[in-house]
Amino acid sequence: MRMKQFLVGTAMAMALAACGGETKTEEVKTEAPAKVEMVMPKNNSILAEWTGPFDGVPAFDKVKLDDLKPALEWGMHVQLKEIDVITANSEAPTFANTFIPLERAGAELDQAFTYWGIWSSNNSSPEFRAIQTEMGPKISEFSSKITQNEALFKRIETVYNDKAALADLSAEEQRIVKLSYEGLVRDGAKLDADKKERYAEIQKRLSELYIQFQNNVLHDEENYTTVLKKNQLDGLPEAFVASIATDDGTWAIKNTRSSMDPFLTYSTNRALRKKVWENYYNRGDNDGEHDNNAIIAEILQLRDERVKLLGFANYAEWRLGDRMAKNPTNAMNLMETVWPAAIGRVGQEVADMQALVDAEGGDFKIKPWDYRFYMEKVRQQRYDLNSDEVKQYLQLDKLTDAMFMVAGELFNYDFVALEEGTVPVFHEDVKVWEVKDKTSGKHVGLWYLDPFAREGKRSGAWATYYREYTTFDGETNVLSSNNSNFIKGAPGEPVLVSWDDAETFFHEFGHALHFLAADVDYPSSHNGVRDYTEFQSQLLERWLSTDRVINNYLVHYKTGEPMPAELVEKIKKAATFNQGFATTEYLASALMDMKYHTTDPTGIDPDKFERVTLKKLGMPDELPMRHRSPHFGHVFSGEGYATAYYGYMWADVLTSDAAEAFAESPGGFYDKAMAKKLRDHLFAPRNAVDPADAYRAFRGRDADMSALMRDRGFPVPE
Repeated sequence: MRMKQFLVGTAMAMALAACGGETKTEEVKTEAPAKVEMVMPKNNSILAEWTGPFDGVPAFDKVKLDDLKPALEWGMHVQLKEIDVITANSEAPTFANTFIPLERAGAELDQAFTYWGIWSSNNSSPEFRAIQTEMGPKISEFSSKITQNEALFKRIETVYNDKAALADLSAEEQRIVKLSYEGLVRDGAKLDADKKERYAEIQKRLSELYIQFQNNVLHDEENYTTVLKKNQLDGLPEAFVASIATDDGTWAIKNTRSSMDPFLTYSTNRALRKKVWENYYNRGDNDGEHDNNAIIAEILQLRDERVKLLGFANYAEWRLGDRMAKNPTNAMNLMETVWPAAIGRVGQEVADMQALVDAEGGDFKIKPWDYRFYMEKVRQQRYDLNSDEVKQYLQLDKLTDAMFMVAGELFNYDFVALEEGTVPVFHEDVKVWEVKDKTSGKHVGLWYLDPFAREGKRSGAWATYYREYTTFDGETNVLSSNNSNFIKGAPGEPVLVSWDDAETFFHEFGHALHFLAADVDYPSSHNGVRDYTEFQSQLLERWLSTDRVINNYLVHYKTGEPMPAELVEKIKKAATFNQGFATTEYLASALMDMKYHTTDPTGIDPDKFERVTLKKLGMPDELPMRHRSPHFGHVFSGEGYATAYYGYMWADVLTSDAAEAFAESPGGFYDKAMAKKLRDHLFAPRNAVDPADAYRAFRGRDADMSALMRDRGFPVPE
């Protein structure tokens, strides 16, 4: 069984689907065969072996949604039988007879989850959501059968306690044993029978709530579109207007960030800005059957009850024990150090914007739906910098080429576009590249790109993999994927994106490079530490603003002329502009996440708790949290980022410090020696090395938090 599945317990299939998974099919071991009562579904498209080029690829063109449920049921059945084989082994537990078969087990289920992830994130439908709702609790029950398997835990515990035998294992194998044992203990392996039963009940109910939460948000994204008439387009850039045009002669602002953000930045219609803003920030908070407030309250109460069964004071204390922060106090100290500087900067930004409003004769105070609009005006006034002017040089295909160049310089990779039809894809928008080593020509893997927004696709941007790199059963290649929600341009027109969206594009590509550059033996070593996994991708954002990218890939979409030096200089001068807004909207969500999970949730009213907590924090009235509670999917549609949203800032401390290391090196951001350290210490090990040790190996010391403050133009604390 893939240890990533094993260790998350029942954090829910969302986490599994988002991770993708190793898909090499293995035979069930037969040392102690168990009778199989269930019959494998015949001709099941999801369970079919991956065939074709590149060591086999997902059959996206052949899979049928009707096959998903039986494939999941069969995969769970087989995996439990594989666990039975391991626990029935009469030999003394060792890494070889316990952990190796665990690494192999669950291939069929992993394969089913790969397709589940596509339907969940990229191609959702009412039919899939019905299956998702039915299967979520079953998957939770299945996971509990493994995490609460006493015989399995005893074998793992025996290996963990055999220090002499552990000394003979590789460093990676020792870490797998340690994390596996500690993970099971944290997931209730040592509870008594009654507590285990209640623990499993809680997990099952949580899995149902996570699915409801996600589907409610998706409902509001799909059903709150703002339709515009021709006389309501004032201020909107030409390219954006073309991208939102509909077939019936109107224009549609969909309820996603990629549509909302540019509208609020450029529209001169204040009433419409308010409507679009309210639609977006009230997702999941519209009363009725799709309101998420009651779901949040129940999630918080169940999480609190569950961790108290384990003896923890609160959910945050339990969650952060295996993170870099180690405890809520350390995470809060970081956020509370930055928070005053962030809201102080917001005060300055609002004063500048209000002065513009007053000068124009406006009789209103800046509201959240005004912030982006007047922020853009201040940017133009102070730096003579127009975001739409910058956007003319940010073409999606050129940015893709720029990322390939960076990957070539840092990782020695060559990206070769595959002809359409070479491998199956799940939507016609998806393109695929082969990744090779530039020197040897060795095949590394594939990179799938699904760039555009569409109905049934969740908002935002993310990365995943369908197969990870391992060597323990023979070397595997990597199938990686990036997914975005850019607005598709008119036919024949290039897709233009904002600077922020370009940074996000580089960010998610950083995750893909992390997958592709992995050099580990076992699937378990791909389980990331949440407040570290964002570091590598955040660091890759820095290459967007390097001279080599700007001078060679940022060219005007009409003239082909490179970005003028004067505009480049304006961008660099404005680098810390709007950091009050950017830092505060993020930190407010991260702080709320931590406050929710360090507070007694008995009788909690999320709507009131959010308002009261933000007031106590001194949250400025002129801007919202990046993710309000009712649509905070990072935290409430699963557990991957619950009490871990602070991790972006924790990782940003590492990012700022590492960026300074590159900036100070002889070759700057393309320094060959630094690039080798980057590959060897920060990308290749994945989680086979403790993140703190990996960073020290790269930098020669721990990260310096003052680098973060310098990066954002904030005062550096004494």
